[in-house]
Amino acid sequence: MLMRGRLKALVRYGEPGMSWIAIGALALVGIAIPLAMMVVSALLRPSVPESGKKETYESGEIPTGSGRVQLNIQYYMVALLFVVFDIETVMIFPWAVMYRSALEAGVPLSQALLPMLLFVAILVIGLVWAWRIGAVEWTRSLRASARKTERQNT
Repeated sequence: MLMRGRLKALVRYGEPGMSWIAIGALALVGIAIPLAMMVVSALLRPSVPESGKKETYESGEIPTGSGRVQLNIQYYMVALLFVVFDIETVMIFPWAVMYRSALEAGVPLSQALLPMLLFVAILVIGLVWAWRIGAVEWTRSLRASARKTERQNT
């Protein structure tokens, strides 16, 4: 009887450890279901080894050359810079929404503005660095290449 009362007390909302138990259970289920699906799939699928399965499929066309194509690293650099500055926007938007109400609530200007200015300053430093190493330039001009060569030689 005493154990049931304690159990009911633990199940109440707002109990300090209960939310973590729910999160842990959800994480466990989220990991267990895909793993179980992969195991069942590995056990049930037919195994028919064939050399044609390892060839590149080109929509019915006979493949020519290698399936591996080396892409320009510039694509990845532009994508990475996009992600960084996209996340910057996601971080600045909630701050901009709360800025006026924070000042009206009596939060000092330095406490409301300086953290965001520091955040933007770090991103500007990163952008300047990326610009200097040429990460934001899609193609390099002959003049820029000549200047870089001159700087490296001196």
